[in-house]
Amino acid sequence: MRALAGRRSKYAVIALWLVMLAAAGGFAGKLSGAEKNDASSFLPGSAESTKVLNAEDAFRSPNTIVAVVVLTRAPQLTNADRARIVSYTAAFAKVAPLGGPVLGPLWSRDGEAAEITLPYNLGDDGWSKTPGVVSKIDHIVQGPQGLNVYVTGALGNAADSNNAFKGIDSTLLYAAAGVVIFILLLTYRSPFLWLLPVISAGVALTTAEAVVYLFATHAGLVVNAESVGILTVLVFGAGTDYALLLVARYREELRRHEDRHEAMAVALHRARAAIIASGSTVIAGMLCLLAAVTNSTRGLGPVAAIGVVVGLASMLTLLPALLVTVGRWVFWPARPDFGSHEPTTTGIWARVGARVKLRPRAVWTGTVLALGVLALGIFDLHANGLTEKQSFRGTPGSVTGEEVLSRHFPAGEGSPVVVIANASKEREIAAILSKTPGIVAVSPPLVAHGMALVQGTLASPAVSAAAYATVERVRAEVHPVPGANAKVGGDSAINLDVENAAHRDRDVVIPIILVVVFAILALLLRALLAPVLLVATVALSFAAAMGVSAVFFDYVIGVPATDSAFPLFVFVFLVALGIDYNIFLMTRVREETISLGTRSGALRGLATTGGVITSAGFVLAGTFAVLATLPVTEFAEIGFAVAFGVLLDTIVVRSVVVTALNLDLGDRIWWPFGAPRNNTAIGQLTGPLVAAESR
Repeated sequence: MRALAGRRSKYAVIALWLVMLAAAGGFAGKLSGAEKNDASSFLPGSAESTKVLNAEDAFRSPNTIVAVVVLTRAPQLTNADRARIVSYTAAFAKVAPLGGPVLGPLWSRDGEAAEITLPYNLGDDGWSKTPGVVSKIDHIVQGPQGLNVYVTGALGNAADSNNAFKGIDSTLLYAAAGVVIFILLLTYRSPFLWLLPVISAGVALTTAEAVVYLFATHAGLVVNAESVGILTVLVFGAGTDYALLLVARYREELRRHEDRHEAMAVALHRARAAIIASGSTVIAGMLCLLAAVTNSTRGLGPVAAIGVVVGLASMLTLLPALLVTVGRWVFWPARPDFGSHEPTTTGIWARVGARVKLRPRAVWTGTVLALGVLALGIFDLHANGLTEKQSFRGTPGSVTGEEVLSRHFPAGEGSPVVVIANASKEREIAAILSKTPGIVAVSPPLVAHGMALVQGTLASPAVSAAAYATVERVRAEVHPVPGANAKVGGDSAINLDVENAAHRDRDVVIPIILVVVFAILALLLRALLAPVLLVATVALSFAAAMGVSAVFFDYVIGVPATDSAFPLFVFVFLVALGIDYNIFLMTRVREETISLGTRSGALRGLATTGGVITSAGFVLAGTFAVLATLPVTEFAEIGFAVAFGVLLDTIVVRSVVVTALNLDLGDRIWWPFGAPRNNTAIGQLTGPLVAAESR
């Protein structure tokens, strides 16, 4: 502790972080270029649709993104329109390099629309080029009044996603920083103190982005816009939580020690167990995502873990060095002078504890029942994926184009089922596909390198239960064909495989996280009953948050569905982060139990940590709520659910349920090892050790 807060060593710590920041800046700026946002980066590597995507390279150039251009005029396309559309087809083909043959124009039966399919080969970073391609197509079709053009298909969807995520890094950074600054100003009531946690979080974020970039470029870590956005929120949210706990403990010790370096040494020693345990729980929870098979989910785990590791290091080294460098004046106007009164002993949370003490069993049972009622809404949660229309908050061009396409052509026209098989079985596969219910048309087989590619037009929209059922039927029919080695892919198959993988990940990863969190709590608290109860309360908080979220999504924002990975993501964040507050509380309760006993220690722990934990909860909830500012439904839903769940856990579960359980069970909460004694206390600091570290 002396090395982090010593009179001379504090400058070395600050200098070291400045050197790391200078080295990290260049790499952090390149992170967006290392993102992989194409379909294969989200898919499980072993999925059938992934294998089809890879096999399609034999029939068209790699990095090909298909654009479906729809041109319409009501009530009818004129002869002049048809002539122009034929000429537009040639112009569209010159917009970007082609990776395969242009199909069309195809004319709708009602005479109102034409469809042109263009497979563009946009290179390795093609996702980022899609908005420019759409702009060029729109520019070509100018002049004829009443002739409308829409770009949909994979390229149109990618362009709209690109625009939705445009500037996501800066948007989330400024919004998260603004939320943190506002809450810190309210918490500290100081015009200066907030600067130090924000500076520490900013340094941590830049360093974490650099580390993630190096892992992405040299270790094959999958990084996408989603994981980078969550990294920003997580570093600011979790990092500031650790800062709040440390500053609160430092402020306590400043009232007990005249020398601020000695106060910081004691504060670090007493708070580090809770902070490191909390950070370790989040890190371990995030790394559990490595057990997922979905590439995007598995990639999020290390990205988030790196962010928490760096944030934890910054708050335990850089922040203490900055605090002891500037001195007590940074707390102005509520400067904690040596020997001054400790206000938490008579604050609002002390009064809450006194009320809970009157009837603790009635309090926790009644609160648990209320949370159970809120959790009933989970039966209205539909985590089966979002349609393209539901994925965006608003109606971008590709969604409008898809709706127009489905009005004039078969619903699955722009997203066919794709079957790859051995070339010798091309006719048999085409015949089977044409007879499968749900397929309305089959294209002539393409043959290359000993393989055949056959496409079938769906009767249903590509993102629908009916389309998924058709994919299942096609697979059931073509897989048994002897010698065909047939595999089924396409957009509908991709969505189906992602949904199945998400369900598998949820069933596998959630139990692993529960076991890991329980193990960490058991080691930290040296008990078994307390960890079981803490995990159960956080799980109940998660269920209640999901229930409320389901109702909110359905009846407020009007999207009665969520992404398939939504339950797993929310569970990871709420359990891994939500358990932090219970760790902050219970480590302090354990410390106070040594001299006061469990019941009095519970009241003292609530009184001393209540304010800082509540502030930490508002910081984390506020930073995750920032995700709702993005025009992407998945982010908005995750942001709402995590923000609501964190507040529920902070204000209700931690302050009411956990405190009431402590008061009701007393020393039994530490079963089977019993209440802590002086020689087993976590965070206890003996007199000689204090003196040695502060010298």
